[in-house]
Amino acid sequence: QVQLVESGGGLVQPGGSLRLSCAASGSSFSDNAMAWYRQAPGKQREWVGYITRDGYTKYLDSVKGRFTISRDSAKNEVYLHMNDLKPEDTAVYYCNRIDSGFHWGQGTQVTVSS
Repeated sequence: QVQLVESGGGLVQPGGSLRLSCAASGSSFSDNAMAWYRQAPGKQREWVGYITRDGYTKYLDSVKGRFTISRDSAKNEVYLHMNDLKPEDTAVYYCNRIDSGFHWGQGTQVTVSS
């Protein structure tokens, strides 16, 4: 089983920024399209965006222009840069293959509040 570890979450004010990291161990995801997901309290996980091995990215409409996904294949890591955060962005954020092929990690909590 590939181990996914998300980090970088925290409490930020509306309009603030945060950078999340996802590190994988046990295997490489260099050849996989990697995605970020989030799960708000009482809701199911939803797809946020993804990045392919050649760098193509796509995002949920509500985060376009605010979130940026990048990856460092050498480090086997993927990142989510979040700007202009809004209260509705509050959720536990997870990373995984776009097909959810890896075991889910613990996620990292992002709370946007005044």
